Amino acid sequence: MLIKIQVEAYAGYKANERPRSIKIRERVLPVVEVLDRWYGTDHDYFKLLAEDGYIYIIRYDRGTDGWELTMMERAEHGSQEQ
Repeated sequence: MLIKIQVEAYAGYKANERPRSIKIRERVLPVVEVLDRWYGTDHDYFKLLAEDGYIYIIRYDRGTDGWELTMMERAEHGSQEQ
C-alpha cells in the first residue's frame, strides 16, 4: 500500500529534481542524503536517508503531480516497515 506524502523538492533544470524534506502525516523529515534515484515510465524514484535515521523510497507521479511513500527501513538495523 502506498502512502500519500508531501515533499519539498529542489527544482533545478527540471521540477522536483531533488527532495529536500518529506512530510509524512504531520512530521517533517529533512533529507540528509539522496542515496539513489531512478526513472520509470510514469514515476521518478528516490532512495533517501532522512534525519530520523530511516531510509525511505519515495516516488513522484508525473501524471498526477503527487508523491508517495513506497518503502521505509531503519538504516542501522535493516528491518523493513511498509
